Amino acid sequence: MSTAESATHDHVFLGHGHSENERRTWAVIALCAFMMVAEIVGGLLFGSIALVADGLHMSTHASALLLAALAYNYARRHADDARFSFGTGKLGDLAGFTSAIVLAMIALLIGYEALTRFIWPVPIHYAEAIPIAALGLIVNVATVLLLSGSGHGHSHGHAHAGREHDHDAAHYVQTSGGTLTLEIFEAGAPPRFRLSVPGRDLRADNATIETTRSDGSCQAFRLTARGGYLESVDEIPEPHTFKVRVLLNRGGEAHEVEFAEHEHAHDSAQRDNNMRAAIVHVLADAAVSVLVIVGLSLGWYLGWTFMDPVAGLIGSVVIAAWAYTLIRDTGAILLDMNPDRNMAERMRALIEADGDRLTDLHLWRLGPGHLGAIVSVSTQRVRGVHYYQSLLRRFQSLSHLTVQVEKHNA
Repeated sequence: MSTAESATHDHVFLGHGHSENERRTWAVIALCAFMMVAEIVGGLLFGSIALVADGLHMSTHASALLLAALAYNYARRHADDARFSFGTGKLGDLAGFTSAIVLAMIALLIGYEALTRFIWPVPIHYAEAIPIAALGLIVNVATVLLLSGSGHGHSHGHAHAGREHDHDAAHYVQTSGGTLTLEIFEAGAPPRFRLSVPGRDLRADNATIETTRSDGSCQAFRLTARGGYLESVDEIPEPHTFKVRVLLNRGGEAHEVEFAEHEHAHDSAQRDNNMRAAIVHVLADAAVSVLVIVGLSLGWYLGWTFMDPVAGLIGSVVIAAWAYTLIRDTGAILLDMNPDRNMAERMRALIEADGDRLTDLHLWRLGPGHLGAIVSVSTQRVRGVHYYQSLLRRFQSLSHLTVQVEKHNA
């Protein structure tokens, strides 16, 4: 017997803050366009070829940002287009990949120009070049501030044995002896319950913890005193989603709380690579401006004319390194590589914890903060796809889940 079902049919996988990022990108384009026109017109009026050149450079800057803005716009307008089987969330990654290629070409051109300057030096007009480089740096800093104000995806929680968790906050329970704090503690240690009441030493023989899971299974935890708080002796099994019953005063007082656990994908699965490419492009421009100012200043005041091409070479290496990282990350997404191997292993462990067998798993990124998964499970129990969909609901980044269940007799 084989059954399959998809958990959701919503194919809008745009990143958090997509519209806000689009607005910020258009604002930056307007700033760059204004500076481009001002520099070109000013250079023609005042006879400064360097100012005209910087204005033309600003036009390439605006063009790269325009690619990002158009990608945001197209992805938003066609988010519900049925022609895109898994939505338009990856269009930003395509734009980021393209921008990274352009950035790599710019790095090669800068490196080539710097090398030719070593062989065939040209006269440098320091008095004009330094103010123009400073103006470019100011514009780049303003651009970075505008873009970096946008939201970005990230994961929360703390690590435990290679796993990431984002638990409910500690629960506070009003008891006859004061406010009791119940939490799951697992920083650098196996997960265990902790009970504490400020200003009071609890006795281990006066408190008990019992958990009840959604499948009806129950577990009692023995407690031991740890100096100011009680800690469960036994480790808490995964997943940490259950109702907890705290018994105090030898069972004469009972309180119930509920823990729910959600897991987020790694930062790389949350990242908006379209915005990242725009910021990297601006940062690369700013880095080059800083290097140019330093190189020109040393050349002007100390006579080290070789520092100008040296600054260019350093800048080309920095830009090439950033471009390579961006190409690697966006290329992996476009080729549907597994975006989070740790998450895939946690999914496998969760499914196989109760005796089932995960026979196939495909995990890929649909857009910033959105992952898709196809899961095939072999089981000897009477379980349908809804059981596994519920089991995997803790992974909040799973926006599109398809489960196939095969029943095998013992």
